[in-house]
Amino acid sequence: MKKAITAFATAAVLLGASVASFATDYTLGDLVIENPRARATPPGAPVSGGYMMIRNNGAEADRLIGGSAPFAGKVEIHEMAMEGDVMKMRQLENGLEIPAGGMVTLKPGGFHVMFMQMKEQLQEGTTQKVTLQFEKAGEIEVDVDVQSPDQLKMKMKMN
Repeated sequence: MKKAITAFATAAVLLGASVASFATDYTLGDLVIENPRARATPPGAPVSGGYMMIRNNGAEADRLIGGSAPFAGKVEIHEMAMEGDVMKMRQLENGLEIPAGGMVTLKPGGFHVMFMQMKEQLQEGTTQKVTLQFEKAGEIEVDVDVQSPDQLKMKMKMN
């Protein structure tokens, strides 16, 4: 009986892990947006970050140039990078290139979507609508899973 319970528990954990890894992907022309998510915020936080992987299956580069979200007054594309011993964040004025036949990962500490002028708190476990704007492919609305900072760190280690 103990072996049956252990086997059942193991199967449940594995099934849960595999279901969690089948996040929704979105296709816009040659672009595939995988696993869009955002950082949960404490009450009154003025900003949050959005993360995802974007694949370009086409023969021509495109650019993520911005977006919009009902919960934010402004959406920009940003990069965090080390300048000497200092981590700095800056807006990518010309957007983020998604190379032909390539992939770009937006993740904490690197490229990300910056949600600014927050109108509401992003609560862990909820889903929010976000519209992403690409230079050539146009716009697409995606559902963004709101995750805690710890969940985001764990997810990025698995990718």
